[in-house]
Amino acid sequence: MALKQEMAKSLLKTASLSGRTKLLHQTGLSLYSTSHGFYEEEVKKTLQQFPGGSIDLQKEDNGIGILTLNNPSKMNAFSGVMMLQLLEKVIELENWTEGKGLIVRGAKNTFSSGSDLNAVKSLGTPEDGMAVCMFMQNTLTRFMRLPLISVALVQGWALGGGAEFTTACDFRLMTPESKIRFVHKEMGIIPSWGGTTRLVEIIGSRQALKVLSGALKLDSKNALNIGMVEEVLQSSDETKSLEEAQEWLKQFIQGPPEVIRALKKSVCSGRELYLEEALQNERDLLGTVWGGPANLEAIAKKGKFNK
Repeated sequence: MALKQEMAKSLLKTASLSGRTKLLHQTGLSLYSTSHGFYEEEVKKTLQQFPGGSIDLQKEDNGIGILTLNNPSKMNAFSGVMMLQLLEKVIELENWTEGKGLIVRGAKNTFSSGSDLNAVKSLGTPEDGMAVCMFMQNTLTRFMRLPLISVALVQGWALGGGAEFTTACDFRLMTPESKIRFVHKEMGIIPSWGGTTRLVEIIGSRQALKVLSGALKLDSKNALNIGMVEEVLQSSDETKSLEEAQEWLKQFIQGPPEVIRALKKSVCSGRELYLEEALQNERDLLGTVWGGPANLEAIAKKGKFNK
């Protein structure tokens, strides 16, 4: 009888999980597959034809990773190889169990100018554009769901796809002289890496429509005023601004990795799931930390909390 009850509970829990919940529960699942006309291996072979630059990842002992977009001769524009490397780094970060936070930055004091025009010119058909769109939406959605608190450090320019990448981060910081611009309208297209959807969530539909349809140049003051960024840093120096960003991020990642990661997962479910599903996911995540080492240690040390 007891076994049957346990089996029934298990089946009920499985049945209650929607497709969206399963996507959040399982690491590495993507938005698009062959059922959507997306053939990942073919897209990878195409992107491999456009070399240049690199995506570099440095993982610190304090649980902060630094992801650097490194193609300075082209203002850190994304080559095809960089798009592939970004996916590789996201997979590596999905498996970094000691990680708590992530800073995304560009090399040589500028963020990114978006896609490399050499690749854009060669991928001229609607089918090509949609294939790269699905590849980058897959990658950046997985990036957004990482159980790490992420911040984009915007130095210099974040243009086009570079601007879109900033929206995949949980937070954005700008240096005083930096600018963000969604230039897609000027190129005769719309954002295709998920930037529109995420921008609406960040600043609302009215402001997003202004920013996109006006191809507005958002300096640090304007971006702060409309809620695009959290803070304007004091320094524009490459090294000093990175140090500032690290100090800013540290206030949100104090504590054991398992707690920080569970918090980020819970916020993701609250954003992406319906209320009932999000509450159930919150319950499941609580079960991973309640009565755990950090919980027991905190209770023993502090009672409930310090005022």
